[in-house]
Amino acid sequence: MRILGISAFYHDSAAALIEDGRIVAAAQEERFTRKKHDASFPVNAIKYCLDQRKKSPDVVVFYEKPLLKFERILRTFFDVAPHGFKAFVSAIPDWTQRKLWTPLIIENELKKLGYDAEGKICFIPHHQSHAASAFFPSPYESASVMTVDGVGEWSTVSLGYGNKNELKILKELKYPHSLGLLYSAFTYFCGFRVNSGEYKLMGLAPYGSPIYKDQILEHIVQLHEDGSFELNMDYFGFLKGDRMTSRAFDRLFYGSPRKPESEITQRECDLASSIQFVTEKVVQKMAEHLFSLTENRNLCMAGGVALNCVSNAQLLENSLFDNIWVQPASGDAGGALGAAFSYWFQYLEEDRNSDGEHDLMQGASLGPEFDDTEIESMLVSEGIPFTKPESIQKEIAEAVSTGNVVGVFQGRCEFGPRALGNRSILADARDLGMQKKLNLKIKYRESFRPFAPIVLEEKASDYFEIQQSSPYMLFTTKVRNRKCVQETRGIQDQLQQCRSDIPAVTHVDYSARLQTVNKEEHAGLHRILCEFEKLTGCAVMINTSFNVRGEPPVCSPVNALNCFLRTDMDFLSLGPFWIDKKQLNSDKWNLVSKGAMGLD
Repeated sequence: MRILGISAFYHDSAAALIEDGRIVAAAQEERFTRKKHDASFPVNAIKYCLDQRKKSPDVVVFYEKPLLKFERILRTFFDVAPHGFKAFVSAIPDWTQRKLWTPLIIENELKKLGYDAEGKICFIPHHQSHAASAFFPSPYESASVMTVDGVGEWSTVSLGYGNKNELKILKELKYPHSLGLLYSAFTYFCGFRVNSGEYKLMGLAPYGSPIYKDQILEHIVQLHEDGSFELNMDYFGFLKGDRMTSRAFDRLFYGSPRKPESEITQRECDLASSIQFVTEKVVQKMAEHLFSLTENRNLCMAGGVALNCVSNAQLLENSLFDNIWVQPASGDAGGALGAAFSYWFQYLEEDRNSDGEHDLMQGASLGPEFDDTEIESMLVSEGIPFTKPESIQKEIAEAVSTGNVVGVFQGRCEFGPRALGNRSILADARDLGMQKKLNLKIKYRESFRPFAPIVLEEKASDYFEIQQSSPYMLFTTKVRNRKCVQETRGIQDQLQQCRSDIPAVTHVDYSARLQTVNKEEHAGLHRILCEFEKLTGCAVMINTSFNVRGEPPVCSPVNALNCFLRTDMDFLSLGPFWIDKKQLNSDKWNLVSKGAMGLD
C-alpha cells in the first residue's frame, strides 16, 4: 500500500511517501521553489514523491485537522475582541478561500499531476503526526514520546507512549501556553525572524549569562512540578496578532525589541542565555513527568522545539533516559511523514518490528538525486570546465586539508533542516579563522554563528565527550582537548580565542553540535573523512549546509552550481566531477542557469 503524507499552509510544507511501511521518498517544498520555509501547497514535493512509483497513492493523509484549527483561531479572535480585528480581517480570507478547502485542493492538484486522490483523503491531528514521526521510524520497540512546538490545532505539548504499532497520547498542554511560542517571542524580541531565527537565538546563548531567568520564571512563566505551565499573557501580543510581545515585555527587559540587522548587544546575548536556561528547565520537568507515567527509558522526540540540540543534550546528560532519538525533520515537514506512518501503523494496525539500533530514516537521505549523465550534460551545456578524478573523496580531502572550502553535492537530498553530507560545504575544523571566513564570505551571515563538526563515528570519543551517536546533528557535546582561554565578554572578543585543537567548531562554551558519520548510512562522507585523517591525522571537519543566508539548502545540480558561483567557495564536487573556481572565466561568475534540472 502506498500512503502519501502531506504538510502545508503554515511553514515547511512537505510530502512523504511510504510503501508497505517503508519510506520511499520525502522532501520539503522549499528545496524545489527555493523559497525558505515555503508554506505553499507542496505540489513539487508531491510530484517528486509520487514519481518514484508512477502510481496514484492508495491513501492521502494530511498532517492536521483544518476545521479544528480554524475553531481555535475563531475562538481566540472572539476572546480578545475588539482587539486583533486587523489580524482577523487579514487571516480570514486565507481560511475561507484556501485552508478550509484542503480536501478539494489535494484532489485538484494531484489530478493536475496525473494522479488520483478522490475519496482517499483523511486527516490526522497535528501532534499525533509529530508523535508518529518520532516513534514509528525510531529504533525502539517501545518508548516514551514527547512532542513540543508552537501550536497545532490546540495542543502545544503532548506526552505519550509507544509500543510496537500502538501510540497513545497520555497528556497534552493547550494553547496559548506554548514553549515554542515563548521561545519565538524571545526570538522576535532579539531581532530575529520567528519560525526561522530560533536556531540563531540558541547559537547566541553561550555569549551571554542567564541573568534574566528569574524575571522570566517570576513574571512570564508559571512552571509546575509536572512540567506543565501557564504563560502570563499580559507579556505577549500574539493572541491579538499584532506582535509577539507586548509593551509590558519591553518594560520588563529594559527597552524595545532589537531592530533586525542592527548591532547585537550584550542584552540580546543575556536574553538568549536566559530563555535557553528556562527552556531546558521546562523540557527537563516535562521529561521527568513523562518518565513517571511510562517508566520507559527510551525517549522519542519531535516538534520544532526538539530541534533545540542544546536542550536535547541536557536531557541526555541528566541520564533520565538511556536512549534518546529525535526525528531529523522534527518541524512541520516531518508531520507529513508522521501522518503517513500513523495511518499505516495505527489505523491499519500493521506489524512493526524494531531491532533497537537501526531507524527507518535511511540517514535522512530521502530527497531527489541526479545521475552522473544528467550532471555532466548540464556542465557541458553551461561551458563549465571540469575534471573527473580517480577518487573524488581523496580530491575533496586534499583540498580541505590545505585550507580550501569545498561544496559537496552527492546522493539524495536530505529531509529535514540539516545538511548531513549530501548537500554540504566542507572545511578544515583546525583553522581558527575558518568560522569567520565561512560566515562572512561563503554563507553571508552573522559572524557569531557556530559551525558543526562531522567526525568518524568510530573516532568520535577521541574528540568529543560523546554519550551516544549523533547521526542527525541534533545533540551538542563538549569538545575534548580544550584549551584554557581568558574570560571575555562581547561577541567579537570571544570569536578570536582558540579553545581547542579544532577551534572552528568549538563554541564559546566548549560545545559543538555534532554529527557522527558511519559508513553504512553516509558512505561517501565517511570515505572523505577517512582520506582527510590519512592526510592530517584529524578525523574531524566542518560541515555546514550548502546554501547562503536566506535560501534553503541546494537541491539540484543547477542550484549547487549557482550557489558555488555566487560565493567564495574554492572547489565544487558535483557528483564525481571536480570544478576549480580558478579555472572559470570571469564572465561565468554571475551565471544564473535556467536548465531543466530543478527550479531556481
